[in-house]
Formats: sequence, structure tokens, C-alpha cells
Amino acid sequence: MASSYPTPVQAPSAPAVPGPGAAARVRRDPPALRHRLELAAVLAATAVLYLWNLGASGWANAFYSAAAQAGSQDWAAWFFGSSDAANSITVDKPPASLWIMGLSVRIFGLSSWSILVPEALMGVGAAWLLYLAVRRPAAPATGDPRLAHRAGLLAAVVLALTPVATLMFRFNNPDALLVLLMTAAGYAVLRSVQEDRLRWLLLAGVFLGFGFLAKQLQVLLVVPGFALAYLAAAPARLGRRLLHLVATGAAMLAAAGWWLAVVELIPAADRPFIGGSQDNSILELTLGYNGLGRLTGDETGSVGGGNGWGVPGLLRMFNSEFGGQIAWLLPSALILAAGLLWVGRRAPRTDVVRASVLIWGSWVLVTGLVFSFMAGIIHPYYAVALAPGIAALAGLGPVLLWQHRRQAAAAVFLAAAVAAAAVMAFSLLGTTSAYGPWLRWVVLAAGLAAAAGTGLNRFIRLRSVQRTTTALALAASLAGPLAFSISTAATAHSGAIVSAGPATSFGGPGGFGGNRTGGFGTGGTSRQFNGQAGQGQGAGQGGATQGGPGGTGGRAGGMGGLLGAPTPSAGLVAALKDGASNYTWAAAVVGSNNAAGYQLATELPVMAVGGFNGTDPSPTLEQFQALVGQGRIHYFIAGGTMMSSSGSDASVRIAQWVAATFPSQSIGGTTVYDLAG
Repeated sequence: MASSYPTPVQAPSAPAVPGPGAAARVRRDPPALRHRLELAAVLAATAVLYLWNLGASGWANAFYSAAAQAGSQDWAAWFFGSSDAANSITVDKPPASLWIMGLSVRIFGLSSWSILVPEALMGVGAAWLLYLAVRRPAAPATGDPRLAHRAGLLAAVVLALTPVATLMFRFNNPDALLVLLMTAAGYAVLRSVQEDRLRWLLLAGVFLGFGFLAKQLQVLLVVPGFALAYLAAAPARLGRRLLHLVATGAAMLAAAGWWLAVVELIPAADRPFIGGSQDNSILELTLGYNGLGRLTGDETGSVGGGNGWGVPGLLRMFNSEFGGQIAWLLPSALILAAGLLWVGRRAPRTDVVRASVLIWGSWVLVTGLVFSFMAGIIHPYYAVALAPGIAALAGLGPVLLWQHRRQAAAAVFLAAAVAAAAVMAFSLLGTTSAYGPWLRWVVLAAGLAAAAGTGLNRFIRLRSVQRTTTALALAASLAGPLAFSISTAATAHSGAIVSAGPATSFGGPGGFGGNRTGGFGTGGTSRQFNGQAGQGQGAGQGGATQGGPGGTGGRAGGMGGLLGAPTPSAGLVAALKDGASNYTWAAAVVGSNNAAGYQLATELPVMAVGGFNGTDPSPTLEQFQALVGQGRIHYFIAGGTMMSSSGSDASVRIAQWVAATFPSQSIGGTTVYDLAG
């Protein structure tokens, strides 16, 4: 199906816009060797950026690394996404991302590389899929495979250099798989629109369903735009389009629902507790803690909430926490989308460029607005979900609008996009001293000069001037993201909350992910443990208090806290391994990150009492006492950091019972209780 995007005003030597059937010829023509080599070079550079010094991050998010380790040892733990191989409790997400990491660990052994390399490869795959998705509508719209190729390359480069994408494709959170699957779904929807084939739309539903199994309801943020694009632009009659969307919804439901159905149908006694829920239900986790609670802030057992996650508002994506992650080309992408819609306003309903703008533009708008106004848990790295939409518009828009630059409107939109990118870079580079003050001024000057040149290009036909303008525009738009991405790749990242880029004037270094959202530095609600308060800490930072179960052990040999895993001493590791075959769990400890540190050091099951926050009713005091009576738990390790006034207090009661029942001892500076003694 040929695009009906309006014919650009071109120089006499430029090719005319192709007629019907030209799109098929473009698709049949094999890409030139040069194009293949250029694409290979971009993907290889992306791989280098994402793989370089990858092992420096160690276990990255130990919470998920421990679950991958558990899944590599036990197939039930792999299927359910359990935190430990003995299947006491799951992580607080579905297990799709853990399936990939668990298989990698099972094949290659437990290491930082076996956990993180799959994430980097997902980033390369996402860049490749975005290239294909942008090149496809650009080919018939421009009538020139070279320009379509450049549009796709530009989109892939922008995605690769988005700082938060560099961060998350070097990290082991579920966001990497989520972004890959949503990008694949966007490509499939676009291909279905262009080729009028239902199978591609159904495949998009399958991708979205598996995206649900990566991070639950977040995947639904792109669905309205996908449905709108297909409904508006697919060639079929309206009735058929509606039926196709219903069938796609069924495919999405089947791809996601089979796992939920299995979990719900298996008796609770025969599977691990569903982490993050209060009643051991995957449906409650889906609709509550990971669902509507994220919007309203009503998340039982959560930490922070309200102002603990920043103040919601329209400009949240541009503030000190999120701006450097994603905002570099966000205004420009929206400007380019508006320009494409305006220039193609008279195109027929089935215009593939308009469909592309609906897919990627709605992706950015819906996701950005939801993130901006949600009152529940939100971290800066969530912004990676915006990256493919921004990158697609940043690739498609400049190439098509440049072809129409003789039109005043196209020139104005294009110039405004370049100027917006320069101004955003100037502002965001001003938040850090890592690059010196000169860079932001050079970027601003180059960007404004390029914007002026772009606006005047309708009157200037000198090719040298056009090339200079293009080079300045690209340099000004990508210099800031490139600098932040290199800084991100050069920094080790670990803990539960991480952010991209160098140290800024608004927060700590990106490698620590500390109190940049105001939720975890020194404040927050504390729980009382045996007369002591476990206070909030920065991610990955050990506390200074030792003592009873409520104390917070130091980084060396003790507790990592709510958001960071501990590094146990050699003596404690040896003690946990000694006679471990006689027990189901080598140890129990409050909080999943605390358990993860010991589990990764020993490769033995460690029970995470209370789940991630220590606020899940798993196990109850009675269940824990029964397990101890059966001789299934060897040690209880002191410590725990809770910052929630809601959820279960079972972990508190367990810690108090242990302290009152068993004598304590210190091993390698960590207080432990021998439950078998």
C-alpha cells in the first residue's frame, strides 16, 4: 500500500513521489550493502555502549538477580518468579524477565554477565526493531530508500543514546523486556496497517500480552494509541477493523492470562506466596499494588507514597529527577509529530505516515501524562518507557519535514524542533558540572544556528549550507544525550533505585540512585523493631546500627537495607553453607533485598520474610514457628528496614519472637540467631 503523504517541493533532480505499487517495489528491492553496513555499525556501537564495563555493576538489582539464581536451580521457582529456590515468596512482578535471566544463569552459570548481557541484547534488538518500524512508512512517503534508511538509523541512534535507555539496557529490571516487547508490538501494528494483514495485528497482541507478564498494567499505556491508529488507518471496512481489534484483544488476553490462570488455579499451599500482595493473590497484585494503586497512591504495604515519590504535575518529566533521563528530545518529538500531522492533513485516511504519528505520538502523550500525574510509586528509570516513541518521532519527523522544507509550515515546525532540542540540552547540561560550562553554550549556539538555517533553507538552495545546517542540528540535538549516556555506561549501578547520567546539582550520582525523589534519604515512616527503629536509607547504602532484629546492619557483613543488598563476610558465608543440606532455607531475614545479598553470596535459599518491603504476610508468625519446629530454617539474620505504616506486621512479630526465644551471636560483625540450636 503506497503512502499518500503529500508530494514535497523538491529540486528538479529529486525523485518524484511514487505512485501506487511503488511501496511494494521498495520493499522488494534488497537494501544496498552500504545500508546494511551502516545499520550493522549502529547496532554494533549500541552493543558496545550497552556491554562496555557491564560487569562493574555486579548484581545490579540484587532483588531480581537472586530470583534469577533461584530460577536456575528450581523449575518451579523459575515458573513462578520466586525469590528463592525453596519457593517461599515470589518477586512483586510477573516472571517474564526472570525467565530469560534464569535460563541464561542455568546455561552460563551465575555471574553478573550472565544476568546483564541479555538486557543489553534486548536494547540492541529494540534499536533494530525501531529502525524497521520507522523505515517502513518513510520509504513510500519519501520515494527514496536512502532517506527511509536515514530516518530509521536516526531513530535507532536516538533510542540508543537516550540516557535512561542506556541505563536500563545495562540493568536487570523488567523495563528492558517491557520496552523491547512494546517496540515489537508497535512495529507489528504498523505493518498490519500498511499490509492489511490481521496476523501482524494478532502478533502485536501477543507481544503486548507478554509485556504484561513483564510489568503488568504498564503495558496497557500504549494500547489506546495502537488501537486508534489501526481503527483510523487500516484499509479494511470499519466493521472488520473493529472485529480485528476484538480478536487482537483476545490474543493479548490469552498471551497474558494463561500464566495468571495457572497461578490462581494452583492451591496456595502448592505454590509460593505472591509477593507484593496482602492476600496471596496475583489478581490483587495486578489491580492493586501494581495497578490502580500506582495511580492513586493507595498501595497497601508500600513505602513512600504521596510526596515521597515527588509532586505530581504536568512538568514532572522535566524536573530534576526525570529531565536528564528522558526530556532531551521530548518537546522536539511532540513538535515533529504536530508538523507531520499538519503537512499530511489532506492525506487519505489510510496514510501510513499519519498512522505512524498516531502510534508513536499517542505512546508519548499517554505514557508521559500518566507518569506525570500518578500519585503512587514512580522512579526516574520508569521514563525508559517513553524512549521508543520519542526516538521514532525524532527519526521520522526530521527526514519527512526536511523534504517539505520549501513549505513555510514544515520549515517552522522543523526549526522549532531543533531550537527546542538545543534549549532543553542547555537547561539539562546546566544541572551538572561534569562537562564544564562550555558544552552547554556550544550546544545552544549550534542548535539555534541550525534552527535559523533550517527556517531559512526554503530560500537557500546551496547544498553546502544545507549540509552544515543538518550537521549542526544533529550535533546540538545529540551531544547532551551522548554525554549523559557515556557517563551512565562508565558508572556502576546497583540497588533498587538507579538513575542515568553524572552527578547533578539536584541529587547524588547516577550510580547510587539515592534520595533523588525525596523518598529514601533520611526521612520516611519507620517501623519499630524490638524497641529500635529501622530507619530509611539510600539505595545500596548500609546503615550504622547493629543489634537486635530491628537494627540495621552495616554494609560490611550486615544489612543492605530496604533498597540495597548486603555483602556478607566470609565468616558468615561459611556459617550459612555449613550443614546447609540439612535445611530447606539456610537463613531467613526481613526484606527481599537483604535476603538477596546472602543468597547470591552462598547460592543457597534464603527466606525473604515479608517480601520486598517486609510488609507481606509471608510467612505468618505461626507458619514461621512451624517451619522452625520442623528444623527447616537454620539461621535468622538480624536487621530490616521498613518504611511503611500499612501492610502486615508479621515480620515485626517474627523478629520479636526470634529475639525473645533464641540467643544471639555475632558472625563477621552481623547479629544472627541459630534457630536449630
